[in-house]
Amino acid sequence: MASGHLTHPSWDSDSKRGTTDGTMRNKYDQARAQDMPIIERVHGLAERLGVPMARIALAWHWAKDVTAPIVGCSKTERVDDVIEALGVKLSESDIAYLEEPYTAHELVGPLARPGERALAGTLAPTLKEKAK
Repeated sequence: MASGHLTHPSWDSDSKRGTTDGTMRNKYDQARAQDMPIIERVHGLAERLGVPMARIALAWHWAKDVTAPIVGCSKTERVDDVIEALGVKLSESDIAYLEEPYTAHELVGPLARPGERALAGTLAPTLKEKAK
């Protein structure tokens, strides 16, 4: 869920975490220009379907066979969004619309382990490649 970026239409958040977590900002802010077109599309599709952005983001994950997206819920209604997202079915054209502006990111966080491929959708080097 990109630390909430896929759940609200603006990049900046006035949440406690959004205003105090420098690690999160360092992790995601470098890709802001790259990610905003996708966030805008999630927002537009959510408005068109009349559901919260979180439900669109989760339905998109499930449409891509991500069976256990990582969701942090600080409020009861966030849990409700996760449950209700199971009822959101995105069409192939909806998915294509969301993915059209996507470009692969450098991996943020752990590197792929030796002998493993980089994570799907990233340009992450393996530890062996990183050592070169």
